[in-house]
Amino acid sequence: MNIAFWLQRTAQIHPDRPALHLGRECVADYEAFHRRALQVAGWLREQGVIPGDRVALFMKNCPDYLIVQYGVWYAGAAVVPINAKLHGREAAWIIENSGARLGFSSPGLTEALQQAEAGAEIVDISSVPYQEIFQTEPIAAPVPRDPGDLAWLFYTSGTTGRPKGVIITHRMLTTVSLSYFADVDQVRAEDAILYAAPMSHGAGLYNMAHVLVGARHVCTPSGGFEEAEIFDLSRHFGNVQMFAAPTMVKRMTQIAKATGETGEGLRSVVYAGGPMYLADIMEAVDHFGPIFIQIYGQGEAPMGITALSRHDVADRTHPRWKERLASVGRAQSAVEVMIGDAEGNEVPRGTPGEIMVRSDIVMPGYWHNPEATGKTIREGWLLTGDVGFMDEDGYVTMQDRSKDLIISGGTNIYPREVEEALLTHPSVAEVSVVGRPNEEWGEDVVAFVVMAEGQALDKAALDAHCLDQIARFKRPKTYFEVEELPKNNYGKVLKTELRKRLEEM
Repeated sequence: MNIAFWLQRTAQIHPDRPALHLGRECVADYEAFHRRALQVAGWLREQGVIPGDRVALFMKNCPDYLIVQYGVWYAGAAVVPINAKLHGREAAWIIENSGARLGFSSPGLTEALQQAEAGAEIVDISSVPYQEIFQTEPIAAPVPRDPGDLAWLFYTSGTTGRPKGVIITHRMLTTVSLSYFADVDQVRAEDAILYAAPMSHGAGLYNMAHVLVGARHVCTPSGGFEEAEIFDLSRHFGNVQMFAAPTMVKRMTQIAKATGETGEGLRSVVYAGGPMYLADIMEAVDHFGPIFIQIYGQGEAPMGITALSRHDVADRTHPRWKERLASVGRAQSAVEVMIGDAEGNEVPRGTPGEIMVRSDIVMPGYWHNPEATGKTIREGWLLTGDVGFMDEDGYVTMQDRSKDLIISGGTNIYPREVEEALLTHPSVAEVSVVGRPNEEWGEDVVAFVVMAEGQALDKAALDAHCLDQIARFKRPKTYFEVEELPKNNYGKVLKTELRKRLEEM
């Protein structure tokens, strides 16, 4: 089934419902949303785009993002979403690798693609040619697709080299969307989804569930993450749901506490995409209340591996509530999750191993990369590369990426555990822990620390703080004070960059 059929159905049943908003302004109801998508599909057909072709979207968040996306699907083609924060050369490489027939871009991004000599026709959504698309004769109906057909070609962040294209099918998008209702949150017509994180990634993957019920889609005027816009639009619309990276949740909490904002109108904030430290989510819940839900996924199994309910995030009564809050929750309804050893055999509960997933949400493979596919999918199981354990109640706790594990004196040390301890010290704003080669012990624990405003690095104080919370052998041997941590375009700390710095010292 073509996932875009959901828009057609909603437009037929509820044509007058408000659909697309830019800030407070409604720019399209569901009938107009559907009609414009049909016209985009008609135009694509005139350009020679056929079912199975790829069309790139190098765009900031805006209502036209959804119009183009559904137009591509209506035409039977697949979208190649590209994060608008990428460099033009990076975006051009993705366009070339995907074999995209053409692409759509936002003002300011088109020039970057032109300078990078992207090998495809690019249509700027602010241009006259784009506006002329809506003079095109629409196609009669969306093109049917098989569940296993490519719908969304997602390129991984590529922190250790060129990104890989993840094949995401219509079946995968359907399963992710229905799992949202079953395991994450309910969606009603009176709800609104607010896009503050990139629609090219996790935030955009939740649009289908909201289209299915005829909810409202709200893009911020800035096209991105601005705390003041989020609080203002949440108050205005009410019943707002949004996806946020942990760094966004932390920033929202800081700004809200500083300005007196309460988060009025925010009903659900789903967070994922990086480590959420215990101290940060506790502070967020204390301020905003029980509005937070955690999910765990990755590009190869988008948004759908585990979920930690709003009850579990807010609960302070269970004897092990802190352990549960530090977890990523339990397996979502449509997946099997197993913790495996190096041979792929299940390990006992409570024993660390690699998190493995089997489900209809798992990719069939990487785009034109069978070697990488063979290393990542074995006998139907996705090897996530994440190390964690499962408790007796099925809660999965991530410890670290397998490549980030530190082995010192033959003992495993998980950087996140050390980071969690250091972040509870009032002088520490941010921290990232990596291993440094040591001829005698194998590796030393090294911490890169961003100090809180007005604070100076005090190694003795941090050592004492660590010794109060974790074993002596886990505490950092060296601390480096830095002004900021290197991060990629999705807010994830680049530990590979930190290791390079150590090599150069």
